[in-house]
Amino acid sequence: MIKLTLLHPLQSIPVRSWIFEDEQVVRIGRSTENHVVLFSAVVSRRHIELRRSGITWELINLGTNGTYLDGKPIAKVPIVDGLIVHLARSGPKIQINVGPNQSSVQLGQISVKPRDAKAIHAPSGGAHISTTIPVPDQKEVGTSREEEELTEADNTRHYSEEEY
Repeated sequence: MIKLTLLHPLQSIPVRSWIFEDEQVVRIGRSTENHVVLFSAVVSRRHIELRRSGITWELINLGTNGTYLDGKPIAKVPIVDGLIVHLARSGPKIQINVGPNQSSVQLGQISVKPRDAKAIHAPSGGAHISTTIPVPDQKEVGTSREEEELTEADNTRHYSEEEY
């Protein structure tokens, strides 16, 4: 699996994302024939190509205005998880995340014991309850005291049907 995220040019926050599960090649550029189409004057019709070889990926620059990693022009580089590149010196910034194909890897799960569960009242017929919860990455685990207090307050509150 490969995930591409277009980042905001000033704040580096995600603007849009694309996920490709089974592609061997992912093309990015201005042409509508690409997998990811970016409308920017500095982006070439076929700007970069991402190629999978086994379990690894590589990025190949095809653009006239270049592709930059840490401010340096690149021609071809292996992709590591979290790589951020600029298409042209002043063009769009894309973060590349690579990971296992989730259909072939079992996600870690958390079991909830009945004595630990809190009742949540919802109108019948409209709610879907899942019995397993995917485990987040270790670096995402943890809550602040304020989040714990809000969560506890939300879990003990009884909602009326009008609040849905």
